[in-house]
Amino acid sequence: MRVTVDVTGEGVHEIDLERLESASPTYADLLARIELSPHEVSVLVDGRPVPEDAPVEVEQITVLRLIKGG
Repeated sequence: MRVTVDVTGEGVHEIDLERLESASPTYADLLARIELSPHEVSVLVDGRPVPEDAPVEVEQITVLRLIKGG
């Protein structure tokens, strides 16, 4: 399954879950793939936050960066 990861204000990434090393990929695995830490973002599915250790079961997620340097 391919997952579209929309990092708000920064771009969109397409990630193929079969290419991740985990047998049951989590949202933290997706974040690691695009070099983001779960400590600096929130993952949203249908506008609701999901825990980073939950298994990925959808094809579209939104990522909001909580901390941004300046």
